[in-house]
Amino acid sequence: MPKIEAKQVVINEIKEKLAKAKSVVLIDARGLTVEQDTVLRKLLREANVDYKVYKNTMINFAIQTTDYEGLAPYLEGPTALAICYEEAMTAAALINKQIKTMPKLEFKAGVIESALYDSNGMVAVSGIPSREEMLSKLFGSFKSPVSTFARLMNAVAEKKAEPA
Repeated sequence: MPKIEAKQVVINEIKEKLAKAKSVVLIDARGLTVEQDTVLRKLLREANVDYKVYKNTMINFAIQTTDYEGLAPYLEGPTALAICYEEAMTAAALINKQIKTMPKLEFKAGVIESALYDSNGMVAVSGIPSREEMLSKLFGSFKSPVSTFARLMNAVAEKKAEPA
């Protein structure tokens, strides 16, 4: 297969992944040990996040005329892509947790639901709780007053049922 055709296959692969993605995070993983990289890959794979290192030129060709075109200025040095298809914040949140234990791991930039963030923005956004966490907090706040009211009503009913 000629060189140009081989490159086009990679570009098309990236384009297909981006077409289905809810978020894309660019990562600089220079300096990670093999063990740390393996841990990161396993964690992301278990969360259904694609994690792969591509050549910057291939990424650049693939993002042209897409929502991810704003990532082009951040394509310098080794770049790994973390592509999330389900919950948009999953990749950013997992990587942010790993940054605490792997100081050489860094955000370069990212696009989450069509919004472009630089490295500082990615750190800020990745701290936002997931949808499930937010819903559980919301339902927990609903449950507390309702259960208190139910206990109060039960106590009143028991007091009325007692003989005088």
